[in-house]
Amino acid sequence: MNKLYIGNVSEQASALDLESVFEQWKIPFSAPFLVKSGYAFVDCPDEKVAMRAIDSLSGKVELHGKVLEVEHSVPKRQRSCKLQIRNIPPHMQWEVLDGLLAQYGTVESCEQVNTDTETAVVNVRYAAKDQAREALDKLNGFLMENYALKVSYIPDETATADTPALGGRRGFNSRGPPRQGSPNLGARPKLQSDVPLRMLVPTQFVGAIIGKEGATIRNITKQTHSKIDIHRKENAGAAEKPITVHSTPEGCSSACRNIMEIMQKEAIDTKITEEIPLKILAHNNFVGRLIGKEGRNLKKIEQDTDTKITISPLQDLTLYNPERTITVKGTLDACSKAEEEIMKKIRESYENDVAAMHLQSNLIPGLNLNALGIFPGAAGGGMSPSVVSGPPAGAQASYQSFGQSQMESETVHLFIPALAVGAIIGKQGQHIKQLSRFAGASIKIAPADDVDAKQRMVIITGPPEAQFKAQGRIFGKLKEENFFGPKEEVKLEAHIKVPSFAAGRVIGKGGKTVNELQNLTSAEVVVPRDQTPDENDQVVVKITGHFYASQLAQRKIQEIISQVRRQQQPKASATGPPVTRRK
Repeated sequence: MNKLYIGNVSEQASALDLESVFEQWKIPFSAPFLVKSGYAFVDCPDEKVAMRAIDSLSGKVELHGKVLEVEHSVPKRQRSCKLQIRNIPPHMQWEVLDGLLAQYGTVESCEQVNTDTETAVVNVRYAAKDQAREALDKLNGFLMENYALKVSYIPDETATADTPALGGRRGFNSRGPPRQGSPNLGARPKLQSDVPLRMLVPTQFVGAIIGKEGATIRNITKQTHSKIDIHRKENAGAAEKPITVHSTPEGCSSACRNIMEIMQKEAIDTKITEEIPLKILAHNNFVGRLIGKEGRNLKKIEQDTDTKITISPLQDLTLYNPERTITVKGTLDACSKAEEEIMKKIRESYENDVAAMHLQSNLIPGLNLNALGIFPGAAGGGMSPSVVSGPPAGAQASYQSFGQSQMESETVHLFIPALAVGAIIGKQGQHIKQLSRFAGASIKIAPADDVDAKQRMVIITGPPEAQFKAQGRIFGKLKEENFFGPKEEVKLEAHIKVPSFAAGRVIGKGGKTVNELQNLTSAEVVVPRDQTPDENDQVVVKITGHFYASQLAQRKIQEIISQVRRQQQPKASATGPPVTRRK
């Protein structure tokens, strides 16, 4: 794939002009440019150079007033089922890309192409020509997290007539060869490689780890097949800086050892006598399982690796910094072994959580996992921006693009202990403001009905994902602040309003639907009888339960309301507004 097609070439452009552009960008070519009317062809020495030309020039370089478009030159007979997708956001989740590609047909393989660019490149093979053609038409220029995808055919030497789509069903072919690679993680044989290694290193060693003009870090990256981010600008003036390593488990461990070796050598060279421990950052969600019951897991790792391991206290956590520091002391070999065992436990926990969350998402309709941002390690800087500061830019556009229409905003009234209001609001209102930004929801606390009120109402307005995140943080905050006992589950009452004409459907004949809801969700669901609809012709449904039970019940009820509204629409267009039926 070393022959290039250059499109959008000005009529004034000559072969010498194109040669000058390539020479300016230090891109070698192995044959003269063949210039036609409005386009040109050129051969590169190898595929890697061709890829560099595409990444460096396409859509970026102007010649005689026209921006050049550079892609692989593919004869029509070889335009079959194979596509190359470039400019993929660097930390795009594998599942998100799966979902996007599967919209257009059966994907037989998806392999990452190693490039020097920040963004990722994959080669995709569809089961049929028409599927590849549709994917190319729909995805070329498609915006994903503010990155415009670039899609082109790549030569398929085995191309024949249209290959029938296996099973005639869109999605990923379960019988095809395994997908090799991921947009941000290189070879991806296991789900665990979705979890990056996060380290803390003394600021004084950062220069040595980077090396002169970045030579040392580039060498580590190349040797370990890793992507390594050193977050120098985080926490200005701090004594330690985080490093994030994206790779396979083996790649992460190899990079970690290299970094530790550099720190130890630098400590000797600068005559630092104190021990330089290994510090690993781990999301608090996983630390309990790393420690194990009565500390057994951690003790076993210490014994097996001959290290001393300590974990920072819970008090150091904040809502927007959910990582704890795992400090490992021992020899270089011992620390390396301990890192492998610690990260193995963390990856197992992550895998279990993802599986459980996917199960929950199947049970909870209309909830988008990627918009929730509840798992760490998904975005630039090592920590998901949605965990740190709110939904990433363009997140709404991203999840809408996967065939979901924009979810309507909902309002939920959540009742919390009156004594907890201060904890939710925070000093000078900072906590509730941060929570609102984080969730992407409007969060307000209603005035107390009277001075002796034991509960206060929190009014949360936003789409399902925002509701999930906001309510989840409130449940968690009440537990953290000890408003519920250590062995007591946090159960809160939530009110949602439903159109009065849909109340009967929520209840069901003889209470059948509401009973099924309670059995399915483990939440208590009550539709008070003899309610007078409000000015919007709505009545209240009360839901009481722990967080997941409440969320599941809320989503199921919203699903019933949507069904009723869809059924009402044809009637409404034909006969006017629906007639309210009271039971």
